[in-house]
Parts: sequence; structure tokens; C-alpha cells
Amino acid sequence: MIGVRRPRAVERGRRMRFLVLGGTQFLGRAIAEHAVGLGHAVTCAARGLSGAVPPGARFVAIDRDRPDGLAGLGRDRFDAAVDVARHPGQVRRALAALEGRVGHWTFVSTTSVYADTVTRGQRAGTAPLLAPAEDGPYGAAKVACERLFGGDALICRAGLIAGPGDPTGRFPYWVARLARGGEVLAPAEPEDPVQLIDGRDLADWIVRAARAGLAGPFDAVGPACTRRAFLERCAAALDASCTTTWVDPAFLDRHGVGRESGPFSLPLPLPDTIGDASRDVSATLAAWLTVRPLEETARDTLHWLKAGNGPVTGLTAAEEAALLAAWHAAERCYTAVPSNGRARRCQASPNGRRR
Repeated sequence: MIGVRRPRAVERGRRMRFLVLGGTQFLGRAIAEHAVGLGHAVTCAARGLSGAVPPGARFVAIDRDRPDGLAGLGRDRFDAAVDVARHPGQVRRALAALEGRVGHWTFVSTTSVYADTVTRGQRAGTAPLLAPAEDGPYGAAKVACERLFGGDALICRAGLIAGPGDPTGRFPYWVARLARGGEVLAPAEPEDPVQLIDGRDLADWIVRAARAGLAGPFDAVGPACTRRAFLERCAAALDASCTTTWVDPAFLDRHGVGRESGPFSLPLPLPDTIGDASRDVSATLAAWLTVRPLEETARDTLHWLKAGNGPVTGLTAAEEAALLAAWHAAERCYTAVPSNGRARRCQASPNGRRR
């Protein structure tokens, strides 16, 4: 367990010396910005190529791929440090370079570390993990990173992170699409779960948990809701007039529609990852996680997009229209219904007409 000390709570009201390894984009920046806003002395250590640190934070240039890449931090000591790395080698070098100089570590991991992606209601402390892999896929590499910290660190397994600043374009896709109105293509089933967290709420929880010396694994995501409720609530918050057509995931696969993010994709979890969208987060909520209403996240994201920020991944309007036309001609479909209505299955007759 390299570089990990027994965590201790920071005295309430005392200014923390807070290190963010990163701090120039999305979650890392939100953590730094929130800590600065609370009056803490924040250092952001990064290459500095992906953006600026928030006002009030100190920037230190580092290169985590070099053996001496953290030398810029000198012999500084910190009450708390947060790492968002995905490569075990980077974590190992950081723990070695900062050994004995950090009071409490938080590692931002992911719900992609879990081996069972189908079973609903799993908990962070008992759900089986993937085998760790130094150079493996994202989830397996994060497991390897977690093991370097051991049991005295806070292991924050984040789910889908949403809100202003989102560089993935996943949540912004749905905000932009619903705001446009009209017939919205969505992957069935409408009662399948969706689970996310506003990056600002996650940042707030990480800073508060670090102050308290919280340790162990926690799933850092808000309570689940259905896909239907997700779209309805976002549409209502955006004052959008929409109908929803629920499309079989097998149809989307046949037409080459990608999952999660990127061009020609629909960023909602499909059935083989439903477990990742229905975590039991009661322990995290009991440990001070506070989540804002989904409606607020949707409105704030739309304002952010209208200001010219951020990517919007997913289907173009023309691609969506072509898929909808193909779906309505297919054998099995759902009728287009108002966003606050109930979907009704319809079956095509042999001549292709719906009945």
C-alpha cells in the first residue's frame, strides 16, 4: 500500500491544503473550483494542456509519464489529495512521490470496475470486480489503480457524470435533442433505469468526504429513475414539446448505432449494462452525498450549450430521421407517444403495416 496514511478528519472550519492531480477540465476542475470557493488552499498539478485551473487555485506543471514528473510539487504537504488517473503507472508514481505528505487520498474510479453489469441493486462493498489489468480496458485498469491505494483511501466509483462542462457530450445530447422538440428516438425499454450525477454535486461530496476522512469504496451517483422519467423530466424542465418513439436495441445494433458516445450513437445504457445504471447508493447518500434535481442539471446544461460550449455527441437530425423512418417500416415497433404518455407496442402485419 504505497504512500497511504491512515485518514484523519480535518478539524471543522480549518482551511485545508488541497491537491488535485488534474484540475483543468470537468470533474477535476469542478473539485478544485468548489474547494477554492470554500476557502481552501488548492493546488492543481497537471500538464496544463487541456485548460486552465479555476481562479484562486495554484497551478503546478507536472508530467505523470516521467519518473520525476511530480518534482514541481517539491516537498509540499497536503491535508487531502484527489487523483482521477486511469493508468496504474501514473498512480504508482504519484503515491511514491507524495509518500508521507498527504493526509487523505481520494481516488476517482468508475462503476465500470464491476464484473456483473446486469444485476440491479448491487452495492459497492460487495459487488464483484473485474480482474485488475495494468494495460487492460478502462474498467480493469481502474481496478488496478484502486488496489494501489488500499483500504485507507476513499474510492469514489463515479457513474455517468453530467452537467455543465461535460466533455463527453452524452448528457448534452439528450438536452439538445429534447430542446429541439418533435419525435425523439430513444432505445427501449422505457422502464429501464438511468442513473447519473451532476459533476458539481460529485465535487461537493468529494471535498466534504475528504475533510471528514471518509475511506472505502462508494458508488458516487444519484438514485436511478426510468428512461421514461428521465426524458419526461428533462423535457418538462426545458419546456420542450416532444414525442418519444421507443426503439428495440437490436434494431439499433443492426443499423450500426453506437453506444454511450461518439458519432452515430445514442448515449443511454443498453440491456447488457443495466446493472451499471441501477446501483444501490444508499450508503453514499448516508455519507453526505446531496444531489440536485435532474431538472436543474438539464436547464444548466442547456444554458451552457447555448453559450457555445461543449460537444454534443450522438445522432444528427438527419440520421435520427432516417432511423425513425426505417423503424416505422419495421416488423416490431412502439408508437410515438407524448413524452408524458405511455408507450404501446404495435406489431407489423406481413405487408409491413402497423396494427
